[in-house]
Amino acid sequence: MILDSVSQVQIAPEARQGAPAPLPIGVRAPSFDGLLGVDGKRYGLADFDEHQVVVMVFTSNRCPTAKGYTDRLNALQATYGPRGVQLVLINSNDPHLYPDESYARMVSLSRELGYTFPYLLDEGQGVARAYGPQRTFHVFVLDRARALRYEGRFDDTRVATSVSTHDLANALDDMLADRPLRVSQTKAFGCSLDIL
Repeated sequence: MILDSVSQVQIAPEARQGAPAPLPIGVRAPSFDGLLGVDGKRYGLADFDEHQVVVMVFTSNRCPTAKGYTDRLNALQATYGPRGVQLVLINSNDPHLYPDESYARMVSLSRELGYTFPYLLDEGQGVARAYGPQRTFHVFVLDRARALRYEGRFDDTRVATSVSTHDLANALDDMLADRPLRVSQTKAFGCSLDIL
């Protein structure tokens, strides 16, 4: 059972056998609080209340797929930020299992790559257990009421020059135009995310 706040998340015993399923489209997104950002500040979902849309991306420091999206992430924030969209990256990987996923590496990577948006550490994986990302790179788009409107991939390939379907951009365009989404769910791809 998933309650409305990450601090109150309860996972049924049978769900612990594998990764949780992604949140269903249309449900109110679980709140979270106190996630450490690479800027040294703590963030919660409420910190983005002034934004019309929040795009949460579960990512990784070491995943080749995540690395392939750096320029597209920066471009997305530059294009959609002025229209009320806030991009937020979340790293839920366990740095004890994967040293490259450490907070220190998150900080240095965000500087190297010129991130212009929050990059948050999901220490303890509470947010990942609540949202159910299947991979790193997995996108969750929340509307003004913080209901989940789109879940899945950013686009159809990690090779930027080969993209033929701009799934996330299409979802954002539809949401900002207040029309039904062409596609609300796609299959995320990338590296596995081990949710303990």
